[in-house]
Amino acid sequence: MPSPNPLVPRPDRLPSASRGLSAPAALREWTQNRVRAGTLRRLARAAGWALCLAPALVYAQAQEPARNAAVAAAPAARPALVVRAADNALPPAVAAALQRAKVPPEAVSFVVADADGRQPARLAWRAQEPMNPASVMKLVTTYAALELLGPAYTWDTPVYLDARPQAGALRGNVYLRGVGDPQLVVERLWLLLRRLQAQGVQVILGDIVLDRSAFELPAHDAAQFDGEPLRPYNASPDALLVNFKSVALTFVPDAAAGVARVHADPPLAGAPWPETVPLAAPGTECGDWRAALRPETPAGSEAGRVVFQGVYPAACGERTWSVAPPDPQGFAARAIEGLWRDLGGKLTGSVRDGRVPPGLAPAFTVSSPPLAEAVRAINKYSNNVMTQQVFLTIALQKNGTGTFDGARNAVDQWWRQRMPGTEPPVLDNGAGLSREARVSAASLARMLQAAWASPVMPELLSSLPIAGADGTLRRSAMGRATRAAHLKTGTLRDASALAGFVHAAGGRRYVVVALANHPNAAAARPAMEALVEWAASER
Repeated sequence: MPSPNPLVPRPDRLPSASRGLSAPAALREWTQNRVRAGTLRRLARAAGWALCLAPALVYAQAQEPARNAAVAAAPAARPALVVRAADNALPPAVAAALQRAKVPPEAVSFVVADADGRQPARLAWRAQEPMNPASVMKLVTTYAALELLGPAYTWDTPVYLDARPQAGALRGNVYLRGVGDPQLVVERLWLLLRRLQAQGVQVILGDIVLDRSAFELPAHDAAQFDGEPLRPYNASPDALLVNFKSVALTFVPDAAAGVARVHADPPLAGAPWPETVPLAAPGTECGDWRAALRPETPAGSEAGRVVFQGVYPAACGERTWSVAPPDPQGFAARAIEGLWRDLGGKLTGSVRDGRVPPGLAPAFTVSSPPLAEAVRAINKYSNNVMTQQVFLTIALQKNGTGTFDGARNAVDQWWRQRMPGTEPPVLDNGAGLSREARVSAASLARMLQAAWASPVMPELLSSLPIAGADGTLRRSAMGRATRAAHLKTGTLRDASALAGFVHAAGGRRYVVVALANHPNAAAARPAMEALVEWAASER
């Protein structure tokens, strides 16, 4: 007799292992076997697809330029942020931390949402309010650069000679054309000058000419932002940026001579600081040794120099202090001349600004590390001037000249193409070192969701500080989020921020954005860390 239901087998067609069982039991066993067999078939098909796709993945990795073009043109994949009404309240631990910090809930914006954007946000508190994100704005610039320029982009600095070297001497000029390289640090400048010597140049019977025409920038006052002109974070961008326009001063106590000797790296021509500083009275504790030095930048005939009016405590031992010397426009010239002479090179002329003559071919070119490495340095350690170099490079590649207006327009256009319907940020200089920069938590969260689906996601994610492990978060303690969160930090006088990706205990990945604008904003950091831990605790 055939079975009345064609989906149920006849008893005599059941597997031999099922014979002898009652019909219901045999049917159950047959059903379980069918389910297991279907699962195995699906797994086999998945494995087969993986093997088939492997060569395609290898091929795709070689298609960097095409991938970058596709990324830039890709439409947004998800709608604007959607919030579950039931979760639009602050977690108790976060609310309590804000209360302890004396920061009102009306001064903060929070978003916690699935990285893939398929579910409504777990939390959106004042998410649409424009806020100053401080250095978290670097996420916008670096993500845009990764998509617009590509992770493998390099800055290629050409060096020109307008005469042929003879017997170790060049009777002419050397030209360096700046292209915005953010990583032309002292070690790489040393290699560049060694390459120059390898061309047969030991004596330059002419000038070293610096061509900075790739960027067109307004005048910059390093003291304008916060009255700290010697701080490297206030350094301005430059088409020929050398060592972040900063120098490492190393103080070495010499008790017998009663002084601390001052060593500078890179060595600058016409060193703008004294070679020694008096030691403090014996037994003086180290304490705030930088303040004890009492650095000043005099005017008049001493303009451009740093004078130490104080003393250095011998109890500090050897210490290093990175400072941005006065006369930032002259820094590259001083550094290049100082290092050239330190290498034994001779120069009869001067190091000056100028243009490369038309038609002159480069003698050689020095390439920077790839953009992905620059982005890692920027986000791990929140380097302002490097960010501005990358920001201006976006405009340089699009328009032929790097300007802040051009960079803002280029990133705004990219944003509207990639995140339509989401309010774009007010970028200012692209680094977050600004009182005018603004972005909402909802916009940042939407951008992070787009980044999660982007081909450049691995480069962006790996550039972010790991909670409790490295970068600006190496000393943070976030409970369950420790080593499970990649987050960019930001701090200004009245702004504090945290944003990035959190791996939750249940295996899901969340984007987290926390912004605070308030005179006590710095005290809100524990509340932000509580928010990250709350996101990481989701199972």
